[in-house]
Amino acid sequence: MGNIDKRNRLNESPFSYRVNKDNTVFLEYEGKQVKILKGKDAEKFLSKINSATNAKEIQLILAKITGNFKRGNERNKSNKV
Repeated sequence: MGNIDKRNRLNESPFSYRVNKDNTVFLEYEGKQVKILKGKDAEKFLSKINSATNAKEIQLILAKITGNFKRGNERNKSNKV
């Protein structure tokens, strides 16, 4: 995992997740919901999370499952008109 997180962003733990009582998984980045997993996708995700050995590995799984949603073209509140 040494080459994957070159800037050590995952040490800050930007990703989190919540599991609903019907096994719906809500994935969040910096407190904002970015993805919802249901059914077999949620089961597969939870099995990966349960087999993870440390916090950085969990962050890496969360980063991979959310995909490449940060591209740099998002507007900030200060840029809105």
